[in-house]
Amino acid sequence: MGGILLGPSVLGRNKEFMHLIFPSWSTPILESAASIGLLFFLFLVGLELDLSLIRQSGKKAFTIAIAGMSLPFVFGALLSLLLRKVINGEDKVGFGQYLMFLGVSLSITAFPVLARILAELKLLTTQVGQTAMAAAAFNDLAAWILLALAVALAGNGGDHKSPLISVWVLLSGIVFVAFMLIFVRPMMDWVARQCSPEHNFVIDEAYICLTLSGVMLSGFMTDLIGIHAIFGAFIFGLTIPKGEFAGRLIKRIEDFVSGLLLPLYFASSGLKTDVTKINGVEAWGLLVLVISTACAGKILGTFVAAMFCMVPARESLALGLLMNTKGLVELIVLNIGREKKVLNDEMFAILVLMALSTTFMTTPAVMAIYKPFRRNITSQTQRRLERASTPPSENKDDELRILACIHGPANVPSLINLIESIRTTKKSQLKLYVMHLVELTDRSSSIVMVQKARKNGFPFVNSFCGGKYSDDQIAATFEAYGQLGRICIRHLTAISTLETMHEDICHVAEERRVAMIILPFYKQRRGVVGQEAAMENFGYGWRGVNQRVLRNAPCSVAVLVDRGYGRGSEQVAESATVLRKRVGVLFIGGSDDREALELGGLMVEHQSVHVTLLRFLLNDENQPDKELDEYAVAEFLRRWEGSIKYEEKAVSNVAEAALAIGQSREYELLIIGKGKGQLPSSSESADNYMEHAELGHIGDVLASDREMLPSTLVIQQKCAVDAEDVSVSVSVSNI
Repeated sequence: MGGILLGPSVLGRNKEFMHLIFPSWSTPILESAASIGLLFFLFLVGLELDLSLIRQSGKKAFTIAIAGMSLPFVFGALLSLLLRKVINGEDKVGFGQYLMFLGVSLSITAFPVLARILAELKLLTTQVGQTAMAAAAFNDLAAWILLALAVALAGNGGDHKSPLISVWVLLSGIVFVAFMLIFVRPMMDWVARQCSPEHNFVIDEAYICLTLSGVMLSGFMTDLIGIHAIFGAFIFGLTIPKGEFAGRLIKRIEDFVSGLLLPLYFASSGLKTDVTKINGVEAWGLLVLVISTACAGKILGTFVAAMFCMVPARESLALGLLMNTKGLVELIVLNIGREKKVLNDEMFAILVLMALSTTFMTTPAVMAIYKPFRRNITSQTQRRLERASTPPSENKDDELRILACIHGPANVPSLINLIESIRTTKKSQLKLYVMHLVELTDRSSSIVMVQKARKNGFPFVNSFCGGKYSDDQIAATFEAYGQLGRICIRHLTAISTLETMHEDICHVAEERRVAMIILPFYKQRRGVVGQEAAMENFGYGWRGVNQRVLRNAPCSVAVLVDRGYGRGSEQVAESATVLRKRVGVLFIGGSDDREALELGGLMVEHQSVHVTLLRFLLNDENQPDKELDEYAVAEFLRRWEGSIKYEEKAVSNVAEAALAIGQSREYELLIIGKGKGQLPSSSESADNYMEHAELGHIGDVLASDREMLPSTLVIQQKCAVDAEDVSVSVSVSNI
């Protein structure tokens, strides 16, 4: 859209502006940079396209993909008969070339754009989303094959030429693909094995540079054959084995390609689009006809095939709308068609506007037709009613269920040590759900993650099984810990935008009936444990995720401010059962502090954890829930008499007292309640500014960037979940 606005359609109509912003000498440079970006982007597409996943997608997705491409291709062929006669100059183009380009442009589906739309609509892991993703993968592969055929037919221009030349180009292309798969692929397998972690950094850099040079060489070879250079890069990407080496390549180049070079290609396409060429009622009528034909062919073909596969009518219609999504592949087809002089400026503008229109209409149309969450509200409410009417003592599920969220490998050691401190075998079994939070972006690594996990539940639920996650460092670590600690662990991955990530977390918490959600703080200690180090910020977007979870969670929530809890050894799984951990529970009063007390009670049962209860006594007669607090403390002391250490501190400033305890380095972990209201008036910190309001007053002080403070666990008890006049109490104390 930016390119169209800057181009000859709007601002570029002023020649002085056009010469100032885009002088004639700059156009080749812009297009060269855009072409290099496109070349490496197609390499990333081949790198992320896992053919094994396409083979495993099933007959239903294959049937829907074939029907969803065939009917619009036929409609495009019929439409080409009309357009060649109506649009000036198109009758000079060979019919075969024109038919192929128009058919491909009407029949393709943009896989990356579709993945983003499904994620935003929370359909990524529903049955509709899984089917759409699998069909789009088939569609993507078929589109590149058809585009290669169209380029071979078009040659260097739209003029008629001998069919023998096209046959020669196609045969040469087939030989090139065979050479890449038979000879180059084993070489890349060997390169991937050489770039394993045990080899040094210099060797890895050499192989990565060699691989990136191979992208350029492959593009040169296909361009020499007579097929566009992007096909060589795409095929070379397919030859690289999916694994650690492929992931390293993606991380190395995707930001530069997707963030800088690829937008130049979009802008270049917009600059070539001259909407003023669509002149007159007849031309705009042709635009409406093209858009209607593209939508009718794609939606009708997909709908009929889905109904034939016994998919419900509403889901079939939603599939048709989703498969109608266009994107970068469409622009590539159109630009190549314009470059080969198959499409003139008017036809190019019509098809670009068609691609934009069909993509823009997808999200609102699907939202209006298919609303799975609204449809399931009644059943969710019924489950809440059933749970609310069942006393905790009569609940057959005697497991303590915890949902632990992580951002990456850096969160794993302290989380394992925390879970190990909570684990007990005396009364209830611990069931741990580990959710890896992955931000969904337009980056190729996000799309790879979607492809890898798309066949699982909501968000992506998998139990560990031997060897299945051998390439996943996080999963392998938790698998080893689960076997060592005899804990039932389920691994989940939530791939979503940060704005909607909390919906996935809260949904799983409710569906799995967890007692507590553990969230990582958006800052974490950087550096070696035991040395001075600052807090590293993972991004304020993750802070927003925590805030939304705290507001909407159906259970208790704990935020872990990690400063290396229990990390006295690199072997985390082993050290978790050996090291003696010192934990302090700070008790002021209120429901959150009582919840912290309950969690501290679970830690007392563990033989390697020494718990100290530190109660702050305040001169405040109006303290709410005072009787409940007295009873909770008395019951805690009675229950764990002789197993804990108890201290009472009369303080006037709670924040300063808590900070002094933290700076004493006597404890590795401090557990506190968030506190739903202001601190009592006796505390001066009640009037102070809070940097992290979601942690409460004391949590904010202990989460500051001060040196040598211990890890802190801030707990918020969820006393009630209100939805359609239904209240449910879910907390650790219920267990």
